[in-house]
Amino acid sequence: MKIYSVTDAAFKPYGRIVEGYPVEGILEALKGCPCPDDVAYVPKVDCLHAAPNAEAIGEALFGGMPFQLGYCNGHNTKLNCLEYHRDSEFNLGTEDFILLIAKQDEIDEEGKLDTAKVKAFRVPAGVMVECYATTLHYAPCHADAGKGFRVLVALPLNTNT
Repeated sequence: MKIYSVTDAAFKPYGRIVEGYPVEGILEALKGCPCPDDVAYVPKVDCLHAAPNAEAIGEALFGGMPFQLGYCNGHNTKLNCLEYHRDSEFNLGTEDFILLIAKQDEIDEEGKLDTAKVKAFRVPAGVMVECYATTLHYAPCHADAGKGFRVLVALPLNTNT
């Protein structure tokens, strides 16, 4: 599978790079969250909300709507599910990570998706990306098995709970 960069024009239908926010505090808090041998998803984590600038960033990303800052951390090399939300999801990693994504409109009339349509995008450490509401996604994959991944998952409050 070819791994594109989120800086590649091929990422534009799925999301965008989000710049201009002071994310250092969130990244530092995320480094303190566990990174298991498998995959762990926690929708809302107090230390992420308490990180410097986190509340202001969340309010700006979601236009004042209530939001949750959680994580998806661990080690992963497979695609075993895809999901989407009614709103964008924002991701930010302490390490490089890989998103496996497709478009909601690629789901056929029977509710199935040809997994050959799934594309892989590498997200550099410290770069925040928005995955649009129409982007199918799930747990990231690690770019380095020795490090795994720690990825912020920012969503509207009570999503995936």
